[in-house]
Amino acid sequence: MEETHSENLQLGRLVADAVVEIERLGYSRRSRNRYRAIWEHLIEFSHQKNLGNEFSADLVARFLEEYRVRDEQVDGPGDGRRRHVAFSVKVLAEFGTTGRIQRAVTEVQAIHLVPTMQHTLRDYEQYCEDRLHLRPSTLQRCTTELTIFLDFLHSRKARTLDQIQAADLSEFVSCRDHLRPGTVRGLVSYVRSFLRFLTMRGILQKDLSAELPKIRAPRDATIPSVWDQELIVRLLGAVDRSSAKGKRDYAILLLACRLGLRAGDIRTLKLDNLRWAESTIEITQAKTSTPLTLPLTSEVGEALIDYLKSGRPQTTHREVFLKVNPPFDPFRENNHLHHIVKYWRLLARITFRSPQKRGLHSLRHTLATRLLEKGTPLPTIAEILGHTSLESTRIYAKADVEALRGVALNLDEVNHAS
Repeated sequence: MEETHSENLQLGRLVADAVVEIERLGYSRRSRNRYRAIWEHLIEFSHQKNLGNEFSADLVARFLEEYRVRDEQVDGPGDGRRRHVAFSVKVLAEFGTTGRIQRAVTEVQAIHLVPTMQHTLRDYEQYCEDRLHLRPSTLQRCTTELTIFLDFLHSRKARTLDQIQAADLSEFVSCRDHLRPGTVRGLVSYVRSFLRFLTMRGILQKDLSAELPKIRAPRDATIPSVWDQELIVRLLGAVDRSSAKGKRDYAILLLACRLGLRAGDIRTLKLDNLRWAESTIEITQAKTSTPLTLPLTSEVGEALIDYLKSGRPQTTHREVFLKVNPPFDPFRENNHLHHIVKYWRLLARITFRSPQKRGLHSLRHTLATRLLEKGTPLPTIAEILGHTSLESTRIYAKADVEALRGVALNLDEVNHAS
């Protein structure tokens, strides 16, 4: 689609085109109705205020002011409606500028590839299993990103893979500029490998993998997000441990902040992994495929027993943690359990002094940093976290604030040149 300019675009036409685009992208009926309702309300608001029928920055500002979302943080339990309004208007503005709608979360199941592309993707999956020996979790991420890539090609009128152009690759990467560099680097790596496969199979006459940009994302470019200890206490204290949801969520939070388990390993934890006689938890880590044994402390053990006896529904599922509503299934594979932390964090009215990650993985980061502050050797921390390389553990030294203070220069001792 050609690039447009939202400042000079007729509002009614912009909304109509945006509705068509979200339908093409396979948004659910509920999402489509929500976007359409907010955008139609924007049109109605423009007419009521005699602001004309042009989409403009002034219109957006006044509309958001009506919902009190312009200068306020919308992160409270009752702010869902205002969040939807702010995000929907942002999506419309980006569509007016770029002609694209970038989904926050892509439902890959809703993407229907043309048969030739689907068949080639399945061949590549088999190749990854047989020749590249990718782990199931890595293969799933790879397939997801490539499905999105192929759907993008289809939106640019490419019906067969031999029609891929270098410009398509550049455009695909550029429209992912809202993602973190590390995420972009990963998807570029998947696409590059796929292009080489297409060249090897003779589908592409020229290897286009070199046309993809090299994404720089240093391993230690960011500092791990760490919670203050007082906030951890408030988070755990906010959990209603008399309810089934509270019993489940309390045990999940303890596994993350006391034992440092990854969300994926918590989600797939089985009853057989709980070795009560040995007071240990024994798993094979999903990320590294390596075994990990952790002590089943009394605090964690009591929380698990409370959930298993009084909160977990009777079912044949072997996963420890199940959904609290029927049919009481395990969590889906792509569920990072972020909603569990968010629910109790908002209930506890926890805010942070500076922007940081707030999900379950940040509790794992917090444990590692606290262990480092107490002088725990890096190899021991690596063993607790299940790292296969010390380089993965060294990044937590950047978050050890007390250690950094200890080596900070005293300004009074610095000699200044005259």
